[in-house]
Amino acid sequence: MIGLVDYGAGNLRSVYNAFSHFGEKVKICVAGSDIATVDKLVLPGVGSSQDAMNGLLKADLLNPISDFLKKGKYFLGICLGLQILFENSEESGGTKCMGLISGNVKRFAVSSELKIPQIGWNTVKFVRKDCPIFKGIPDKSYFYFVHSYYCSASDKTNIAGLTEYGVPYTSILWKDNIFATQFHPERSQETGLKIIENFIKL
Repeated sequence: MIGLVDYGAGNLRSVYNAFSHFGEKVKICVAGSDIATVDKLVLPGVGSSQDAMNGLLKADLLNPISDFLKKGKYFLGICLGLQILFENSEESGGTKCMGLISGNVKRFAVSSELKIPQIGWNTVKFVRKDCPIFKGIPDKSYFYFVHSYYCSASDKTNIAGLTEYGVPYTSILWKDNIFATQFHPERSQETGLKIIENFIKL
């Protein structure tokens, strides 16, 4: 069973539908007791990192997520669900995040050539070609992005995919049983659904 973390940000339907597309049972996790019952966990994200962290704290979900990961079970973060895995974010004047991944989240520099936020399709260069969620997907495939902040991982071995938007940044992360994408696989058509299918099959 797939667990979908709900910390009050809403907009879970598209992610729910993407996993249900493959016949998976999906459980909305609003409490630690929910997380304890699932086989894989997905942390989607919209809004700000500060709101997300406040929502996770208020729902007392941080320790259950940590306990889940310590068991070696597979985890997928999506968009903001990637960013809050890091130590800190520049968003909202500075936000302390979960600290599961070394590195920080930075705002794209203002530029006359690039629109902020980045909205639309961009390519991902597969850095770690052995990453299991890449199976059957060509390198430099296009995925759908919506974000104003980007992740800078301190440990380069955690970077599975890179995307260029003014600067190169971590668009796919892989550390042990933790996978996360800056793009929205549920909105990335067939290539995005393949990412989800590969995660399900882990």
